[in-house]
Amino acid sequence: MLVFIFTLIFNLLLGFTVISPAEAFTCRDYNNHKIYILSIKRSAKNYWEYRASVIIDGVRSPVEMYDCRQRVRIGSDRNLIAFGEDDGGELICSFFKMSSPTETANKKTPTQEYILNGH
Repeated sequence: MLVFIFTLIFNLLLGFTVISPAEAFTCRDYNNHKIYILSIKRSAKNYWEYRASVIIDGVRSPVEMYDCRQRVRIGSDRNLIAFGEDDGGELICSFFKMSSPTETANKKTPTQEYILNGH
């Protein structure tokens, strides 16, 4: 019983200090790197911008902004860093389908297409 309690306490303490892959939003192998996306949020104002926190090969990065239009990430110190092969910027930008709000608004549903074609 004592071993069980010790193991339980040890696991609880260890669980708070290490981020397990199960807590990640998604995990991908990308350019020979293991990338865990912990959080990702698309900007409501600028659809090409994302705020994301990632773990790349076991190293956690703070929340950074990824500008998919200019292909740069903006660090917490506001420096622009061009996407590289090992930073996951392309993965972040490909996570959601890139479409502008006007493209989405002008897109017809199958029912609308059916009606427009004279059926």
